[in-house]
Amino acid sequence: MRGICSATFTIPSFLFIVFLVQLLVRKKKKEKTRYRLPPGRRGWPLIGDSFSWYNAVAGSHPPQFVQQQVNRFGKIFSCSLFGKWAVVSADPTFNRFIMQNEGKLFQSSYPKSFRDLVGKNGVITVQGEQQRKLHGIASNMMRLEKLKFHFLDDIQLVMLQTLNKFDSNQVILLQDVCRMVAINLMVNQLLGASTETEIKEMARLFSDFVDGCLSLPVNLPGFAYHTAMKARERIIRKINKTIEKRRREGSSEGGNGVLGRLLEEENLPDNEVADFIINLLFAGSETTAKTMLFAVYFLTQCPVAMQQLQDEQDSLRGDWNGVGMLAWQDYKAMSFTMCVIDEALRLGGIAIWLMREAKEEVVYQDYVIPKGSFVVPFLSAVHLDENLYKEATTFHPWRWMDPANQEKRNWRSSPFYCPFGGGARFCPGAELSRLQIALFLHYFVTTYTWSQLKEDRMSFFPSARLVNGFQIRLTKRHVTDSTLPSQN
Repeated sequence: MRGICSATFTIPSFLFIVFLVQLLVRKKKKEKTRYRLPPGRRGWPLIGDSFSWYNAVAGSHPPQFVQQQVNRFGKIFSCSLFGKWAVVSADPTFNRFIMQNEGKLFQSSYPKSFRDLVGKNGVITVQGEQQRKLHGIASNMMRLEKLKFHFLDDIQLVMLQTLNKFDSNQVILLQDVCRMVAINLMVNQLLGASTETEIKEMARLFSDFVDGCLSLPVNLPGFAYHTAMKARERIIRKINKTIEKRRREGSSEGGNGVLGRLLEEENLPDNEVADFIINLLFAGSETTAKTMLFAVYFLTQCPVAMQQLQDEQDSLRGDWNGVGMLAWQDYKAMSFTMCVIDEALRLGGIAIWLMREAKEEVVYQDYVIPKGSFVVPFLSAVHLDENLYKEATTFHPWRWMDPANQEKRNWRSSPFYCPFGGGARFCPGAELSRLQIALFLHYFVTTYTWSQLKEDRMSFFPSARLVNGFQIRLTKRHVTDSTLPSQN
């Protein structure tokens, strides 16, 4: 009897002790895992959410997949992308934290094909001190004074040469025209004046180059990566020939481009100069072409905005500066045009999302981001957030006239509007790109009216193309000879 009582007493005691031990272990474990990965899902084995991600960013509404996860898990969530854990953010404060800690807690991360093509010495891909050095050089080359004195007239000459060649009633694919204009501009401004044959060849090479940037890195004939690498080799050969010619002929007063000033003002090895130029050619041509394309696309869908922009640009036609082109003060008077550009950047976007990688274990709020994880600030999800922008998916340039949006509009510092990225990798050519787009809109709308021939579905990925092509029929506007710009 005593044994039974003893056993009866021992079993509950033993169970109680086990319970206490488990409680202590759980508490200890909870303390250790107080910081955790943001909530999310792993998705399919190996591929994770990669297919869902690609389908979203290849469509007309890139943040769609992100929005679904935000509704389920919150504005910071985790998922599996490209075989690794990724922390995706639609939170403007966290996005700014990531970009402001570039080089400290996070570093840029790109697919192998992209890294190989833009080059290991390019400002887009390098890290640390070298990135700061190259970014500083690029920013110096495109600062405000140089926009006024080195770029303003050159850009307008390119616009006149490119846009005045179309006939009335001619049908064009606008994305092809925008890409040709952008390549023309970048070749002219980076390498110096070039012939139309050279520009057409460069445009073709860059088309092959861009198509390979997010392709499978298979270097065999028939694969986009192989074609793109061949295009890169030819582009670099052209850059190196220009470097040799510049050194052989010495400095001159005009036509040197950024390359000429780079060779005179900086001390970089030739291979770094070539990668530097190819980075600027890629970044400048793709982002500028995309924004030109979407600005016209959105204006076509909004006749009221189209008319207001046309009225503003027509008002500048009598203010020529004596040499047949717009002066700097004309550019600064384009207030509504700037609203159109900002709205096209918000709705269409240059930097839809950024890819970063945690350099170390990063603690943010109650979360931990493991070292080596992808971190993805999804900027477009912020730009299309209904809580931040009323009717966020509607093209409404007048929103930028609202005084309440002026602080939000500051793309250098605002976490709510980041069309050019931010932090250490803020686009050094942002102001140049805006100048190019404004002057393109000026010459396009004062020279032509147009009609869209068929409905098109927008695509934001991998480059600035509409899936079915944005096909329009041009009509030359009838204006008096006294208001036409001179082409001399």
